[in-house]
Amino acid sequence: MMQTHRPLRRLAFTAGRASDDSRVLPEEVAVALSYNGSTHAVMMATPADLVDFAYGFSLSEGIATPDEIDTVETVDTDLGLDLQIWLKPEAEARQANRRRTMAGPVGCGLCGIDSLAEAVRVARPVVDTGFRLTPSQVMQAVAELPAHQPLHDASRAAHCAAFWTPEGIQLSREDVGRHNALDKLVGALSRPGGDLLAANGALILTCRVSIDMVQKACALGSPVLIAVSAPTTAAVRMADQAGLTLIGLARPDRFDCFTHPHRIAPEEAAHVA
Repeated sequence: MMQTHRPLRRLAFTAGRASDDSRVLPEEVAVALSYNGSTHAVMMATPADLVDFAYGFSLSEGIATPDEIDTVETVDTDLGLDLQIWLKPEAEARQANRRRTMAGPVGCGLCGIDSLAEAVRVARPVVDTGFRLTPSQVMQAVAELPAHQPLHDASRAAHCAAFWTPEGIQLSREDVGRHNALDKLVGALSRPGGDLLAANGALILTCRVSIDMVQKACALGSPVLIAVSAPTTAAVRMADQAGLTLIGLARPDRFDCFTHPHRIAPEEAAHVA
C-alpha cells in the first residue's frame, strides 16, 4: 500500500529567521480508471480508498451502478496506479457509447469532455424520503468535521467529504482533490453490503460547491449537501431543479440555505432573522 503522506525537507522562514527542517505533505499520484481493459480517465489523486474511488466515480459519472461492477483491481505501474474495473455487459455497452478521457490536475473536474451537454447534464432528481434536520444539527455536523480529517491535520493540503446522520458523522474520505474525496465517499456509501443509506443523512464538504459536486450528490441520492464554502450560481440552479437542499458557508455558529429549505426543520425557540 502506498503512503498517503510523508515528510519532505524544507527551509522555513519565520520572523526573518530561517530554519532547516521537514514538513509533511500529501502524496499525489496518477490514477487511471480503466473499464474492461480501456482507460477512461486519469486523475491525480491520493493513493487511498481506491476501490471506493472506482465505485464512486463509476456511479457519479453515470458509467455504472454498483451492482453493474463485477470486480475492481488496483494495478501498480511505473507511472502510477491503474484501477481495472470490470463491468457487466449492459454497463460495458453503455460506457462504450459515452467514452471520454479527462486527464488533468486535481482542480479540474471536467477536463477533456468533448460534449458541452455532458458537462451540464441534468442531475438525477432527489427523492424526498422525509429526512429533515434542524439548524442546530447542521451546525453540529460542521463542528464535527475537523475530527474526521487526519490527512488534512498532517498536511494541511487535503479535502474531506463526510456523511452525517443524527447520530453524528458516520463515514469520511479525504483526497488532494475535492472531486476525488466526494467520489470516494460516494463509493464507500454505495458499495454492495453497506448498511448506510444516503437518503437518511447529509453530505458535508470542505470545499466550494460547483455543478459537478451537485451532480455527484444527486447520483448518490443524498437529500442534503452542506459545504463550508460557497456554491456557484450554476450549482444553486441545478440543486433547485433536482430537489437537493444546498447549504453553503456553513460554520459551527451559522450557515446559508440556498435551495429547498423545507428540509430544515424548526426547533423550539428557533430565531428566524
